Amino acid sequence: MPNPLAKLVPQRFRSKDIVIPVVRMNGVIMSGGSPLRSSISLQSVAPLLEKAFAQKKAPAVAILVNSPGGSPVQSRLVFQRIRDLAVEKNKHVIVACEDLAASGGYMIACAGDEIVADPSSVVGSIGVVSGGFGFVDLIKKLGVERRVHTAGQNKATLDPFRPERPEDVEHLKALQLDVHQTFIDLVKARRGPKLSDHPDLFTGLFWSGTRGLELGLVDRLGDLRSVVREKYGDKAKLAVIREKRGLFSRRPGGAAASLVGAGVEAAFGVAEERAMWARFGL
Repeated sequence: MPNPLAKLVPQRFRSKDIVIPVVRMNGVIMSGGSPLRSSISLQSVAPLLEKAFAQKKAPAVAILVNSPGGSPVQSRLVFQRIRDLAVEKNKHVIVACEDLAASGGYMIACAGDEIVADPSSVVGSIGVVSGGFGFVDLIKKLGVERRVHTAGQNKATLDPFRPERPEDVEHLKALQLDVHQTFIDLVKARRGPKLSDHPDLFTGLFWSGTRGLELGLVDRLGDLRSVVREKYGDKAKLAVIREKRGLFSRRPGGAAASLVGAGVEAAFGVAEERAMWARFGL
């Protein structure tokens, strides 16, 4: 992290080191989130991005991505904020993929002017998925009667306590196709002729970093520190941008209330989040 006293030193005596700000994005992409779990949303990363791109002397901004995906809306909002700041501040953007940059995580990675991955990173999964459960037989066994009253015949579409209707599934798939096409168009716009013509590129499959390089999903293999030093010299340094937060600033009611409320919230979401990582063998 830059020394706060450095500004007191005359310019001619200051270090010539190049400092590249780094924004780390880790976790499932979703609106809101929990203080006990890492997650990514525009609200959580926007202040860090603003601070990173405000570094006037930095020739580039680095983004570390480690995510199985999540909300397509939040993914695109984060992607767009990175691109807007890159153009506004005239900064080169380097994205480094850690264990996983898949689905929405890969969408965010596409904000980079160059994408770096470890040979064993998992990248891609350009697709859209929706999941849920059906409890129709369960409530019958329990002797529970489901009562739903709506204004609008499709208001209870895909209700998990009612039998699945083919027309509801058809509507959901049409919506998924729209979202999927937006994802495909974004990847093509950013990666352009770098992409291979592999027939499974946009089917939701995912690959290792090594295979991702062959397919044009990433630009090179390696680690962020090595890439930055290669581009900007051996004295180039990485500085992680961190959020400033007081001990009780997370939620009203103090630390104890924050932890109790967050713990209950986290308990309901941890299984689904774990399943998202497990899809990629992690």
